[in-house]
Amino acid sequence: MRPSAIEYINSKQLRKDVVDFRTGDTVRVHWRVKEGEKERTQPFEGVVIRKTRGANAATFTVRKVSYGVGVERIFPLHSPRYERIEVLTRGSVNRNRLFYLRNLRGKAARLETAEEASGKGAKA
Repeated sequence: MRPSAIEYINSKQLRKDVVDFRTGDTVRVHWRVKEGEKERTQPFEGVVIRKTRGANAATFTVRKVSYGVGVERIFPLHSPRYERIEVLTRGSVNRNRLFYLRNLRGKAARLETAEEASGKGAKA
């Protein structure tokens, strides 16, 4: 196959309704889970610690702490399995990958939000 044919097939699989979010943002991913014959939507809320590039192979990793245990989940960005991605807060971080959050506990694991960062240097 020609490269243009492969690019055409890949472009057909891309989602058009992808929300703009970055590493450090707190997001809620509404993922469709199939249990037997039924299908339901299960939200997964956490901090985006990594985003990888790639047209239809792009992924993002979301981390949350559930009952004291850190849980990370990798979602394909252009998957038809999720209904929507909600951005709850915008994080102000200087890194692309936030793997250092795995070693932090409690309040130390909180990220600075964009609103706090913009008001930090301003004088009243």
